[in-house]
Amino acid sequence: MKRSTKLIALMMVLTLVIGIFAGCSSPAKTTEPAADAPKTDAPAKVEQFFVNIGTGGTAGTYFPLGGAFAEIWNNTIPGINATAQSTGASVANINLLEDGKIEVAIVQNDVAMYAHDGKIMFDGKAYDKLRGLATLYSEPLQIITTDPSIKSIADLKGKKIAVGSIGSGVEANARQIIAAAGMDFDKDIKAKFLSFSEAAASLKDKQIDAAFLTAGIPTAAIQDLGAQNTVTVVPIGEELSKTLKEKYKFFTDFIIPANTYKGQSEDIHTLTVKSMLVVSSDMDDELAYNLVKAIYDNHDRVVAAHNVGKYITVDSALDGMSVPVHPGAAKFFDESK
Repeated sequence: MKRSTKLIALMMVLTLVIGIFAGCSSPAKTTEPAADAPKTDAPAKVEQFFVNIGTGGTAGTYFPLGGAFAEIWNNTIPGINATAQSTGASVANINLLEDGKIEVAIVQNDVAMYAHDGKIMFDGKAYDKLRGLATLYSEPLQIITTDPSIKSIADLKGKKIAVGSIGSGVEANARQIIAAAGMDFDKDIKAKFLSFSEAAASLKDKQIDAAFLTAGIPTAAIQDLGAQNTVTVVPIGEELSKTLKEKYKFFTDFIIPANTYKGQSEDIHTLTVKSMLVVSSDMDDELAYNLVKAIYDNHDRVVAAHNVGKYITVDSALDGMSVPVHPGAAKFFDESK
């Protein structure tokens, strides 16, 4: 081998050895970006939360409306998982809300007032955290019978009468009307504590003579009953209405238009309360704001769920509000003026 060739080979070996030692002693480079490097547009993590809605019996008005609200919220509010559940309605919903088992409830405005103030069925148990999101629509008091001899409230004496589930708003209204008519609830009628659907089935089978319902019109249970039976809506006379309105300020006059139900050929005078959405004051303001906004931004879906949806408007959302309005809802209504 020539001298020059040996020299080149020696230099290559030395270079290789130096490289190996340098690799062992030098720290590895990090792959972290520089402090001023642009950040990637990774999607923000959406917080997931559940909203359970307390409604009422499946044959009433609350249940389909609650289902519509849940659908709207699920489709328009990121992260929400809303479901509507069938319950014993107003009073049961207040108790479920206070116990933290639901986040939103549909109730009668009179029952909401009783709960907030600790009166009637909530005597001594005031739920002062109760807040309103919005009032919805009128819920007329409907006294239904298939007995042609029952033409007035006085004719209910001695009869078997469905008065709603135990502790329900319907029961409270039935007690108020029976008392105002000069009868003893426990002695002068045979009270049957039945839900809407149970009352309708019992009327079909002639197991009861009449039923009290407090619900938006038309009520599915009554429509179903009228499909194969002659149904009469018993009016609340003007004098009795006057007595009730003087004692209970949440009652207002209401006319059930002729032909609302099959065979109902005349307008029927009765009284009404208001349905409303309530929550706890613990609910986040932004969530309350978004819940209310979504309902009115998707009014067509509410109308599609039930005929009473057409009465659920921003302009009437505070009419009959019987408890303090939640700050989040108040913000929405202030912006809507």
